[in-house]
Amino acid sequence: MIDITCVADIARIQARQRPDEEALWFEGRGTTYAELDAASSRCANALIANGVKPGDRVAVLAKGNDDFFVLWMGCLKARACLTPVNWRLAPPEIAFILRDAGAHLLVCGEAFAGVVAQILESTEVHHLVQFEPGHPRWPDFRSWIAGYPDSDPNLKSDLSDDVIQLYTSGTTGLPKGVQLTEANYLAVFDSATRQWAQFDPGDAVLVAMPLFHVAGANMGMIGLLQGARDVVMREADPAAIMQLIAEHRIKQAFLVPALINMILNHPDADQADFGPLEKVYYGASPISEEVLKRAQGRLGASFTQLYGLTETIGIGTYLSPEAHAEGRLRSCGKPSPGVEVRVMVDGRQAETGEVGEIEIRSAGVMKGYWNRADATAEAIDAEGWFRSGDAGFFDADGYLYIHDRVKDMIVSGGENVYPAEVENAIFSHPAVADAAVIGVPDERWGEAVKAVVVLKPGAQADAAAIIAHCRERIAGYKTPKSVDFIDALPRNPSGKVLRRELRKPYWEGKGRLVG
Repeated sequence: MIDITCVADIARIQARQRPDEEALWFEGRGTTYAELDAASSRCANALIANGVKPGDRVAVLAKGNDDFFVLWMGCLKARACLTPVNWRLAPPEIAFILRDAGAHLLVCGEAFAGVVAQILESTEVHHLVQFEPGHPRWPDFRSWIAGYPDSDPNLKSDLSDDVIQLYTSGTTGLPKGVQLTEANYLAVFDSATRQWAQFDPGDAVLVAMPLFHVAGANMGMIGLLQGARDVVMREADPAAIMQLIAEHRIKQAFLVPALINMILNHPDADQADFGPLEKVYYGASPISEEVLKRAQGRLGASFTQLYGLTETIGIGTYLSPEAHAEGRLRSCGKPSPGVEVRVMVDGRQAETGEVGEIEIRSAGVMKGYWNRADATAEAIDAEGWFRSGDAGFFDADGYLYIHDRVKDMIVSGGENVYPAEVENAIFSHPAVADAAVIGVPDERWGEAVKAVVVLKPGAQADAAAIIAHCRERIAGYKTPKSVDFIDALPRNPSGKVLRRELRKPYWEGKGRLVG
């Protein structure tokens, strides 16, 4: 691994050490490390010339592409903070994030130009760039940066500078911006390369996860850190993944469990060439032992499970390939290097086997939630311990097991869904008197969103009407996949919905565990 003092050094140093080696590949277009360094310097100068100051948020709304990393490196050289927006969100949700971040400059993908035009007046964005050429008013990214010099502005960074701001949904329904800093990234680089993510220069690394997720962003940056060749996908597609593994001799890949399952169930999986694949990292959502065993057998790679949160820059625990071989498939492993993990019950540390809330402390824990001091103080205590919201226990050998969720978050295909957001949409339907949202088992997505609805007396609405109503108001992945109607929701004496009772029939015998 190269020796860096800030994340932007990756482009600078790799350009000196391996200028002609390919850093990025995307849909037939290759970018060398020298080209990445020069283009990111042009980008930095373009940002500065267009009024971007240190600490400003630069938003990006696009599916995966190679220029995402040029833009990110350019932001770092300008000491600006990249703010990727989840492109699966509904237009009002996208507009809220742009306003919350205070972004004045947005780089978008061609597919989202219509959405941007629709919401633009409700944001503070006044400078627009499109990755692809062809927009009648907005410049395309490569032409835009080409008008600026490739001399590095060499702004001195600080360990407290925000490197990226990733938005995570909150139980109140309002997304929160997670501030991840230079210090956070140096921590994840150290932890990953010391133990579970060791790449050789030139290794082909698959970057298939969305780049607005910590898993996708980290996989790409850890690859560049080690001189690998990032093969970037626009979006994860099982057939395309199998083709890329064979054609580009992909050695390393991060795949969420839902995607692993889709690959295994694809009609071409039996004939696919998985031979080049050496290491698969997975996490972000539950995985069944059956799917994991099938994947180990068919893909032939070593598997490493990663448990962490956006707020901990994705690091927490890891389950090594050796532990997989030992059959500890239901565990999420032991703490990563440089990370402390504990389980707390009523203010004390839990005994072995006792279930409590998982807390994490490391140099990777976020600076805080952007403009949310109260939420930050609630999440991180005075000693730096981050409350994960997940419940789990340690066994006698020091392996962590996640028992259930303290919060009621649903993880569907690697996407976080909070019931409050969905319930808000459901309650706006005129026929609904009461509603609760739960996660139920789903073979494809790990968990699926189910709504349990109580109708007003005399009112009528079927499942299709409720689902269509929600789809107009929230992102598709948050929309209920099914709706049950009952006479009354189970509640405790204080009026809180007993979600565990609602979930119980669907999870009977399945063990609602989180991978």
